[in-house]
Amino acid sequence: MTGSKFQRGKASIAFEEGPQIIGQASVAGKKEGEGPLAAYFDVIEPDPMVGCDNWEAAESALQKEAADLAIEKAGLVRTEVRYLFAGDLLGQLIATSFGTVDLEIPVFGLYGACSTIGEALCLGAMTVEAGYAEYVMAMASSHFASAEKQFRFPLEYGNQRPLSTTWTITGCGSFILGKRGGRVRITGITPGKIVDMGLKDSMNMGACMAPAACDTICRNLEDFGRRPKDYDKIITGDLGEVGQKILLDFVKSRGYEIADRHMDCGIEIFDKESQDTHSGGSGCGCSAIVLAAYILPKLASGEWKRVLFLPTGALLSSTSFNEGQSVPGIAHGVVLEHCSE
Repeated sequence: MTGSKFQRGKASIAFEEGPQIIGQASVAGKKEGEGPLAAYFDVIEPDPMVGCDNWEAAESALQKEAADLAIEKAGLVRTEVRYLFAGDLLGQLIATSFGTVDLEIPVFGLYGACSTIGEALCLGAMTVEAGYAEYVMAMASSHFASAEKQFRFPLEYGNQRPLSTTWTITGCGSFILGKRGGRVRITGITPGKIVDMGLKDSMNMGACMAPAACDTICRNLEDFGRRPKDYDKIITGDLGEVGQKILLDFVKSRGYEIADRHMDCGIEIFDKESQDTHSGGSGCGCSAIVLAAYILPKLASGEWKRVLFLPTGALLSSTSFNEGQSVPGIAHGVVLEHCSE
């Protein structure tokens, strides 16, 4: 322990009380609603346009829907939520800017690529724990078509996708954090650092993100003095099948074996054989909707007692890719535990 009583090791924070997640919402797209987790989502939108004129507006609509539903499920009204921590994959966070304007909640716009919900939960938890707000919201979204339009080829181009690629999730996950009133508590966090192994293949983001996931997992275990068995599950965001294999090898080389308890949201959300999604799912919405729909209910019921949840992000842009830059990765760790309140 270094510094204040809350600091652990080089990067982690242990909360004294631990903010609770008192409401969450998952809004998924049509393809996600055809996958293995369909029964768990709050809402499945059958129209990828969500009644809007363009993909970006559709993603904003997903955010507004998820935000309103999370507030309702928490038993609050908008004016009781003091701050909003939210982000998406689009330039200048336009899905968030237009999607949250009607909420009239002071907003911190975040970009951590597909790790954004982890970043939002870390900052939201610190804010509540410190007493700066009674209630805050953490939220992240993505949309298959808006992401493809910005980062890859136009959909009408019809290019072939390598087997290492992941499928960007259409969906939004929203969470309300408060001092009490929930069944899941955030007991600690391990913010991630940027890790760049020099990989440049934007069609294999799992490989680009795996080293960052390994770094955060090992840092969390070291900072808190834990072993993998102290977690029921260690859950990454969207490494996919390719990234998962790399992660397990990297972590093993650091002296830890996590294969028996590792889970990846990108692998869980699709059936790759019947849905042709190759390595799995990705996007800011991937880990966000899996957390809201699938992970938190298992913690709330007590089936899982403690989970290390760490969304993973590939920090590239179309500009950096076109300039021949590598793809750095980042992963933010959030320790989630069952509580009886």
